[in-house]
Amino acid sequence: MKNLGFSWFFCLMIWVTLNCLVGCQKPGAVHVGAVFTFDSVIGRVAKAAMKAAISDINATPTILNGTRLNLIEADANCNAFLGSIEAYQVIEKEVVAFIGPQSSSIAHMISEIANGLQVPLVSYAATDPSLSAKQFPFFVRTVQSDSYQMNAMASLVDFYGWKEVIAIYVDNDYGRNGISALNDELNRRMANAVYKLPLPVRFTQHDIVAVLNQSRLLGPRVYIVHVDPDPGLRIFATAEKLQMMSSNYVWFATDWLSATIDSFASMNRTALSVLQGVVGLRQHIPESNQMKDFISRWRKMQQQGLVKSELNTYGLCAYDTVWTVAHSIDKFINDGNNFTFSLSVKLNDSKTTQMHLEKLKVFDGGAILLDNILNTSFSGLTGPVRFNSDRNIITSGYDVINIDKMAVHIVGFWSNTFGFSVSPPETLQGTKNRHSEIEQKLGKVAWPGGKTKAPRGWVIADDEHPLRIGVPYRASFVDFVTKLNGSHKIAGYCIDVFTEALKFVPYNVPYKFELFGDGQSNPNYGQLVQRVADDVFDAAVGDIAIVKNRTKVVDFSQPYITTGLVIVAPIHNTKSSAWVFLKPFTADMWCMTAGGFFIIAFVIWILEHRVNDAFRGPPRRQLVTMFMFSFSTLFKTNQEVTVSTLGRLVMVVWLFLLMVITSSYTANLTSILTVQQLSSPITGVESLIGNSWPIGYQVGSFAHGYLSDNLNIQRSRLVKLHSPEEYETALRLGPDNGGVAAIVDELSYVELFLSKRTDFGIIGQPFTKSGWGFAFQRDSPLAVDMSTAILKLSETGKLQEIHAKWFCKMGCPGERRGKSEPNQLHLVSFWGLYLLCGLITLVALLIFILRMVRQYARYRRRQMKLCRPSSSVQTTTRCSQVLFNFFDFIDEKEEAIKKMFMQCEVNPVPETPTSTTSTAT
Repeated sequence: MKNLGFSWFFCLMIWVTLNCLVGCQKPGAVHVGAVFTFDSVIGRVAKAAMKAAISDINATPTILNGTRLNLIEADANCNAFLGSIEAYQVIEKEVVAFIGPQSSSIAHMISEIANGLQVPLVSYAATDPSLSAKQFPFFVRTVQSDSYQMNAMASLVDFYGWKEVIAIYVDNDYGRNGISALNDELNRRMANAVYKLPLPVRFTQHDIVAVLNQSRLLGPRVYIVHVDPDPGLRIFATAEKLQMMSSNYVWFATDWLSATIDSFASMNRTALSVLQGVVGLRQHIPESNQMKDFISRWRKMQQQGLVKSELNTYGLCAYDTVWTVAHSIDKFINDGNNFTFSLSVKLNDSKTTQMHLEKLKVFDGGAILLDNILNTSFSGLTGPVRFNSDRNIITSGYDVINIDKMAVHIVGFWSNTFGFSVSPPETLQGTKNRHSEIEQKLGKVAWPGGKTKAPRGWVIADDEHPLRIGVPYRASFVDFVTKLNGSHKIAGYCIDVFTEALKFVPYNVPYKFELFGDGQSNPNYGQLVQRVADDVFDAAVGDIAIVKNRTKVVDFSQPYITTGLVIVAPIHNTKSSAWVFLKPFTADMWCMTAGGFFIIAFVIWILEHRVNDAFRGPPRRQLVTMFMFSFSTLFKTNQEVTVSTLGRLVMVVWLFLLMVITSSYTANLTSILTVQQLSSPITGVESLIGNSWPIGYQVGSFAHGYLSDNLNIQRSRLVKLHSPEEYETALRLGPDNGGVAAIVDELSYVELFLSKRTDFGIIGQPFTKSGWGFAFQRDSPLAVDMSTAILKLSETGKLQEIHAKWFCKMGCPGERRGKSEPNQLHLVSFWGLYLLCGLITLVALLIFILRMVRQYARYRRRQMKLCRPSSSVQTTTRCSQVLFNFFDFIDEKEEAIKKMFMQCEVNPVPETPTSTTSTAT
C-alpha cells in the first residue's frame, strides 16, 4: 500500500511538471495580419516599410527572443467588400492582431470583425474621425485622426483671415467625416460658411470639371482639397486648364498631397508645376539619427530594386506600427500569457454554414494584448510612440508646406499646443508659452500666380456672372431712385451714392440693376429685402431703411443718410404764449442788447461826471442815475441831459442804434403775433396714439408695420398714400372729410415734400432713429467694404455734394428746417450797427482820457514851477501815488479844476487837488 501511494504521488508530480513546461513554452511564431491596398501610393510604401520592420524585429534578440513574427498580407484592392473578405481569410489563420487598413471605409468594416473576434486592429493610415474608441474598442491608430488635421487646416484658414471656403472631397467615410470635422473647427473660429462639393469615389475628369465649374459660381476662392492620394494630381491639373490656378485663387490640401508628392521619384518632380502656390499639411516627423539611418537604408533598397517609390510619412508610420505590435506581443509573452483561440457560441449557433463562420475563433488574450498596445512607449522613426485616451498616437503636429517653382518648401509648423511657428514644435517644448500667448508666425508663402501677398480669397462677381442688384421701381419721390422715362437707365440720389462708393472699393465689382416693382406704385421694401435673403438678388440699392426685422435676414452697409419717422400735419393760427415777447430776438441778440445798455451807462457816466451835476453825488446816487439814464433812453423819458460834447456824440449814435433795434423788434413781434405758426392739435406721437384720427403713410414703407406692431395703432386707422400729391390732398381734407389728421413718414421724404409746400409742417422731433443703407446677403464681404467706402465719401465731402445735387437746388430742406424759430432776429443782422456804435463810443472815451492826461500833466508842471521848494508837495513821488492823484484829479468838477489853475498862478502856496476833494464829492 505504501509503494502504491508513492507511485500515485510520483505520477501526479510528473503530470504537473509537463503541464507547466507546456504552458511556459514560448511559441515558435506569432501571426499578424495586414490588410491594405498593395498598388496604391500609401500601400507601396507601407508594404516595403512593414517588411523592413518584420526583418528588423526578427533579427533583434532583445525582442520576441525565440519567437518569430510572421506578417500575413492581404490585398484589399481599395474595396470595402473585398477587403472584408480578405480580412476573414486572414483571421482564419489565427492572427493575434491586424495592421491596417489604409482606407477608412475598409477600416469601418474590419473594425466590426475585430470587435467581434477581439483582435486588435492597428491602423497607420485610416484617419476618419468617426472611427472612435467608443464604437470600436479594438481599433487603435498610429496616425493622427483627421479631427486633429482639420484643426490645423481651420487654423491655417483663420490665420489669413478668410471666412468662407470651398471644400472638394471624395464622397466616402474618409472624405465626408473629415470635412464635417473641418466645418466644426471653422464654426468654432467664427468662419461663415463651408461650401461642400463632393466627388465620386472613383471620380473621372468629367466629374472634376463639373465640380470646379460649379465652384466658380460661388463667391469664395479658397479651396480645401481632401481626397485620396492621387499620383496624377488630376484636380490641380484640371484647375490649371480652367485657369483656376491664378493669383485670385487659394488652394489648400490635406496630407494626402504631401504623401503623394513625397512618393514621387526625382524624375517625376516636373509634375509639381501644376501645384504652383498650393499650401498643404504634412505630418511632422522630428529629426533623429534613427530616421536618418532608415532613409539611407531606403535608398539602398531602391538601388537594389526592392522599392520603387520614395518614402513618405505613412511608410514611417507603418514601420512604427509593426514595432508597436511587436512590443505588445513581447510583453504579452513575457507576462506568461498564451495565444489561445476559442470558438464563438454565436457563430456556432448560426445556421449560415455555407459561409463557414464556424472556422472563425475568438482571440482569448485580445483584451490583454490591446491593453499592452495602448501602454506601449518607445522611440520610433516618427518620434515617441505613445497613445492618448482616444487611442490615437500622440504626434508633434504638422509641417506647413508650400510648393513653389516645382519644389516643396516648409514655411512653418503647427501644433495644438503652440499653434503656428517657424520653429519645430519639439524645440518649443521647454517654453512656457501656450498657443494663445506665443506669436503666431509663418514664413513667406508663394501663392498661385507667384505673388507673396495673400489673395483676397473671394470674388463678389465676374463679367460672366455680374452682381444682381435689386432696385425699387418707385412711382413717387422719384428723386431718390427710379427708372428714367424712355430709357432703361436707372438714376437717383441712391444710385449716385452707390456708384460713387464703388469707386472706393479696392476691387472691380461687375453688376447689373434689376427693377423691383411695376412702377405704378411704390414696391414693398420688406419684400425687396427678403428677395436678397432668398438669393434672388445679391444686393439691393435704394432708399432702404435699416430696421430691426430686416437686419435679421440681410447685412446692411453703413447708413449713407440719417433719417427717422416724423409726423406731418397742417399749419393753423394759434394764440401766442406768455413769453412771446422774447421770440423776436435770439438769445445772443438779447445778451448783446443788454450788454450795450450797461456799457453806455458806464461811458456816459465817465464823460458827464466832471461837467454834469446830475452824475455827481454819493456813489449810490451815481449808480442809480447812470443806469436809469441808460435804460430810459429806450423809452425816451430820461430827465437828465448830457452836457459834454463827447457824451452827446455817444448818445446820438446809441439812440440811432436803439431806434433801429426797437423798430425791428416791433415789426418782428407783430409778425409773430399775426402770421401762421407750426402748431396743430397733434403735439406728438402720443396724441396720435390717444386719438382715433386716420393716419396716412407711404405705401411700401416700414411705417405701416411700425405703427401697427410697435405702437399698437389699429390698422383700420392707417391710410395708404402713393404720392406727394395724395399727401397734400389728404392733409387738406382733414380727418372729418375723408382725409387724414397727419402723415407718418421718413424724414427724408418729408423734407422733400415740405420743400415745395408751406401749409404743412413737422410736429415735434423724429420718434425713431434709423438710416438708409444698401442691403447685402448675410456675411457678404462687400457689405464691409461698402461701409468703408461710404465713410470715405463722407470724409471727402462727396456725400454732401451728391445730396446737394439732388435736393438743394432751391435750398436744402434740412437747412430750412434746422432753425427752430425762423422769424427770430439774429445778432449777425445788426453786427455792423453794433460795431459802428462801439467804435464811436471807444473813440469818445479815448479822447476824454487823453484830454484828462494832458490837463493833469499841465497842472503838475504849473504846480512844480510856481510852488516854493519848501512846499509840502514833493517833486518826486511814487507811481501809485501819481495814479491816485490822477484819479482824484479826474474826479474833481471841471469848475474846481479851473479855480485850481487860477490859484496856482496867484497864490504862491497853491492848494493841492486833494485838499478840496472832500467838499466836491
